[in-house]
Amino acid sequence: MKTGLLLVNLGSPASPDTPAVKTYLREFLSDQNVVELPKWFWQPLLRGIILPLRSWRSATFYQHIWTTSGSPLVAYTQIMTRQVQAALPDWDVRYAMTYGGPQITTTLQAMAQAGCDHTIVVPLYPQYTQSTHQTIIEAAQAAQVPITIVKHFYQEPTYQKLLAAKLQKAWLAADYDAIVFSYHGIPQSMVRHGDPYAQQCAATTAGVLKYLPEISHDQVTTAYQSKFGPAPWLKPYLKNELMQLVELGKRRVLLVTPSFVADCLETLEEDRVQNYQTFRATGGDTLDLVPPMNADPAFSQFLADLAVKANQGGLGNAVI
Repeated sequence: MKTGLLLVNLGSPASPDTPAVKTYLREFLSDQNVVELPKWFWQPLLRGIILPLRSWRSATFYQHIWTTSGSPLVAYTQIMTRQVQAALPDWDVRYAMTYGGPQITTTLQAMAQAGCDHTIVVPLYPQYTQSTHQTIIEAAQAAQVPITIVKHFYQEPTYQKLLAAKLQKAWLAADYDAIVFSYHGIPQSMVRHGDPYAQQCAATTAGVLKYLPEISHDQVTTAYQSKFGPAPWLKPYLKNELMQLVELGKRRVLLVTPSFVADCLETLEEDRVQNYQTFRATGGDTLDLVPPMNADPAFSQFLADLAVKANQGGLGNAVI
């Protein structure tokens, strides 16, 4: 018998064409942990208006970022998995996706059949929120095998130091006026109902800056990106924040995205293309991005150490 580790990321369309993107978006946007509207109201709107209009447009974005290895998010998750497996040779290390494949439930069951008597599940999101984690928890528990789920790792000093080192390297490479910590947004209603995400994002920023005393807090701001739908989400919205910085005369901006550990549509298309264009159109000069963890071996080693710690009962945020 051996211990298993399952790394879970969001997922990606199987290909960047419109039918595949439509299939992916239908699954993603049908998740009531993501969109909490009643099904009787949401599903006709989703299938009748949103998917026909959004799928082809999203497909063009995926085509912009697609590589010879496929989806960057999937490719980097695969690299992380291989690196973590090398760091934990006696474990069975695999990956799964919340939407698309490999599926969480069937992968966990396959790992149990392959001899894993207990598996650590690590969602690849530093901060917990219902819209990402709850579906992972439900799918993992549905496998009905022994598991421990790590709910978040934003508070881990090693993670904060790794992110601080990446930020410092980028900060020192050019003369910037401001740093924006941009997190993926969630609806304000989730926070009102007790979701700890906004608090954990603030704690992430504070924790990283603790290791960067040379950076003045006056040069740092926080924003939220990737808003979807008409309901209010966490503010300030990144696009508005970038325009506000230009108005304040801060035209050279460094963007760091702590809620993403791998490059994906949000970092490669939304930030590097769409938000960059908005920033430049309003008078900004430079908008550079600190790369996510991606294939950094140090981050994969952190994930391996985190799994060992969770397996030993050393994490206070795990769900059994």
